[in-house]
Amino acid sequence: MNLKGRVAVVTGGGRGIGRAISLTLAEAGADIAVIYRKDEAAAEKTVKEIQALSRKAAAFRADATDYDSIKEAVKLTVGSLGKIDILVNNAGIASRGNSVLNTDPLEMERVIRTHVFGSFYFSQAVLPIMRQQSRGDIIFISSVAAEMLSPHGAPYNMAKTAMEALALTLAKEEVGQGIRVNIVRPGLVETDMGTRLAKATRNVQDINDLYAISPFGRVGQPRDIANAVAFLVSDKAEYITGAILKVSGGA
Repeated sequence: MNLKGRVAVVTGGGRGIGRAISLTLAEAGADIAVIYRKDEAAAEKTVKEIQALSRKAAAFRADATDYDSIKEAVKLTVGSLGKIDILVNNAGIASRGNSVLNTDPLEMERVIRTHVFGSFYFSQAVLPIMRQQSRGDIIFISSVAAEMLSPHGAPYNMAKTAMEALALTLAKEEVGQGIRVNIVRPGLVETDMGTRLAKATRNVQDINDLYAISPFGRVGQPRDIANAVAFLVSDKAEYITGAILKVSGGA
């Protein structure tokens, strides 16, 4: 999967799944804009790891709920790396595992704005750039939560479901512009956020406790998701758009 000459923007690209995506796309030849909200140190560390692979990389701060900061990050990416071929809408936060009755309305709003508004804003900001090129790719990192709709996770379930609605709408709108839009739907992944979700929804204190009951004897790893993204933005997936790729070990 050769991505040489392409430029990818990865939101939440400095940690967890986002970091794995950033590094995997760089290993395939892409230059990377690592977008972060708070953890500048992690973003800069990821940038250095990408540069060690002889790829160009830069970190830019953007709040997924702030349209102006997103437009500025996109502008800085083009100024620094020349263009944008790939957008990975990965940034997200977990909900706190409460029932609908006990969920703080502000929590619901915060989770939905991060996942849905952020993905909308970033997608809208890169579309004019991608439309000028022969190919563009937008990937939405969703979750099996959008399919399972488990109890005690309404804000997250709602956010991921709405994110997928946006992605599938966008796929239909942009197919004539050479832009592929696809969804990766992970199961539980062993990251900081995955650990919080496991504690909130599966009543475990250590994610390792789930290994014995997980497919293939392990919880999903960030690299599993990154490999799926790399495939979908490659020439191997040239004829794929509007697809949902579930990466959950069959769970």
